[in-house]
Parts: sequence; C-alpha cells; structure tokens
Amino acid sequence: MTLRIAPSILSADFANLAHAVSQVEDVGDLLHIDVMDGHFVPNLAFGPQVVAALRPLTKLPLEVHLMVEKPENFVDEFIKAGADTILVHAESTPHLYRVIQLIKQAGLKAGVVLNPGTPLESVSPVLPLIDEVLVMTVNPGFGGQAFLPDMLRKVAHVAQLRDTTANADYAIEVDGGVNADTIGDCANAGADTFVAGSFVFAHDDPAAQVKRLRGLIE
Repeated sequence: MTLRIAPSILSADFANLAHAVSQVEDVGDLLHIDVMDGHFVPNLAFGPQVVAALRPLTKLPLEVHLMVEKPENFVDEFIKAGADTILVHAESTPHLYRVIQLIKQAGLKAGVVLNPGTPLESVSPVLPLIDEVLVMTVNPGFGGQAFLPDMLRKVAHVAQLRDTTANADYAIEVDGGVNADTIGDCANAGADTFVAGSFVFAHDDPAAQVKRLRGLIE
C-alpha cells in the first residue's frame, strides 16, 4: 500500500479553512474531515456545507469521517457535497452493510472505523467489501489527545486479517495523536494512512510538518 498523510482540518483555523487547505495542498495526500453530531461523540463539527465549500478549492480527495448516530441518514448529503471517501463507525448503526452499500453504489470509497474499545471481530464480515479500516488511536470527539499505544496491536491485527481474509484489500488508517514520535510505530504495525491534525495545523508551517512526517516513514 502507498503511504499517505491525511491532514485533519479539525485542528485548523475554522475561520480560515480555505487558507489552511491551501497550506497542505501540495504536500498532503487527502484531507480528513471530521463530522460530529454531539450524540455519538460529545462535540459538534462540520456538516455537508463545509465539504461542498471545500470541494472546488482543492484537488485532494476529501475523506469524510462520520462520527454520528445513524450514518445512513447522512451519507447521501455528503455524497452530493463531493466526498470521495466516507468512513462510518462500526458501533454507530445496526445497518453497517447497508451503509457501505449506499456509499459504494454512489462510486465512493467506503471505510469502517474502530473505536479503542471496539473489537475487530465486529467488522470482520464486511472486510471484503471496504476500502479502508480506520483504527482510532485516541477516544474520538476531540483533537489534540494523547496517543494510545495499546492500539498498535489492533493495527497489527487489522493488517493480519487483510492478509488472511479472502478478497480483502483495504488501506489501514490511524487517527489520533499521530506525530513525529508515534508515526513510525504506526507504520511498523502495518498502517499506511496517517491522520494528523494538531501536529500539522498547530505549527506556523503546516506543509513543513507534513513533509517531516513523510520523511519519517519513507
């Protein structure tokens, strides 16, 4: 799998998102956009209008991470807004298979997200259907949290299952606490896509921070 860096705009300046995106346009591989409903996670962030506003401003793929209850009620809006990938939490819906179908039928990439306390076995039936598994390396809902090193074992397990599950061919993404100290361990465990928020956008030169991360894994 190609190694990819995904700057997360949850840590960018909300009043200047267009500028923030322009700062990582030439160095990032995709943009990670967190969507929170205040129920599934205790925070609110980014609706389809933000995705639609960013779509004409960047050539980077837009990856929408739905931290919402009943994602089946929101998928269509984000498809229309211009998302390229939609990620849904395994615990957020009893209709995970149907949600994945809705995303894939629209021509988008679909992924599932595992919270720190969610067993991988809960998504094993859909692994052959999806394009990505995102392992949360913090508890979801807020940026700037400390990395949970125990999640490296889960990343390694996700990689092992990709090798042993028929027709499974998905990227492995990590999200939470990714920085210069943790990205190498994530890559060694089997991750190939790295969401970085605070490490990138809390710096005066976000592009340099993305390049720094890339230099540590390539």
